[in-house]
Amino acid sequence: MNDISRLILVSFLFILTVSACSIPGAGSPTNSGGGEASTSVLRSGVDTDAGRRDTLTIYAAASLTEAFSDLGMKFEATNPGVKVEFSFAGSQVLRTQLEQGAKADIFASADHVNMDWLVSEDLIEVDSYQDFVTNHLVAILPPENPGGVQGLGDLARPGLMVVLADKSVPAGNYARQVLANLSDDTALGADYAAEVLRNVVSYETDVRQVVTKVELGEADAGIVYASDAVAAIGLITLDIPDKYNVTAQYPIAILASSHNPELARAFIEYVTSPEGIAIMSRWGFSPEQKP
Repeated sequence: MNDISRLILVSFLFILTVSACSIPGAGSPTNSGGGEASTSVLRSGVDTDAGRRDTLTIYAAASLTEAFSDLGMKFEATNPGVKVEFSFAGSQVLRTQLEQGAKADIFASADHVNMDWLVSEDLIEVDSYQDFVTNHLVAILPPENPGGVQGLGDLARPGLMVVLADKSVPAGNYARQVLANLSDDTALGADYAAEVLRNVVSYETDVRQVVTKVELGEADAGIVYASDAVAAIGLITLDIPDKYNVTAQYPIAILASSHNPELARAFIEYVTSPEGIAIMSRWGFSPEQKP
């Protein structure tokens, strides 16, 4: 074979090799829709695309701050790819924001009144509406107790500085109910509620601000939820007898405008699970008593 023939043969073999490498299946495998990039993961009932973060937005009463923050971190840990974002405030403030078009997936209220308003405006998925925990009230004092408060009767003492949540706030409404109930105690007298209210130096827009005023020594006493007393380490607590106390029921529901109702439902299932209720109990809440 001469040089020209040898050159033609080498060129022909090179062309055959290049053509074979370009045939589908002859080289590296192609991703035609069944590859890794198109797979989904299913964790705790939540279906999320791999590599994508799903955000769950929750509007919750201020008194739920610590408990829900705890629950949120644990829910994220068991559902990689999920981010839980909270907005905590007075239930009435959150309700107004939602009425004005704020977007969220879940609303957890400290009373039925604000939740029911949203139901009447078709902003709630009614089938998701349920009570999940209860709370009750206590009186709190600064660690140094500058007012020298020894019992509930001292809240009516002239000159004592008391702070309450505003009556538009669930905690403020409940506090007035408790004061009215305590006025039935003959040891305190029928004027007890009026006398305590005369000592109020400020009305706050959520219960956590009441706690802050007492912590800072800007008030001698306040009335808050038992869960707030658990979260505020160092404050002195005065229990209110059960016969005069109130039971605050906390409802939770999915918002009709939720962008991810499946994820919202999974979070509510977690909150109402034995593990979720155990966490809520550690923060001072009580399980909802089922009929």
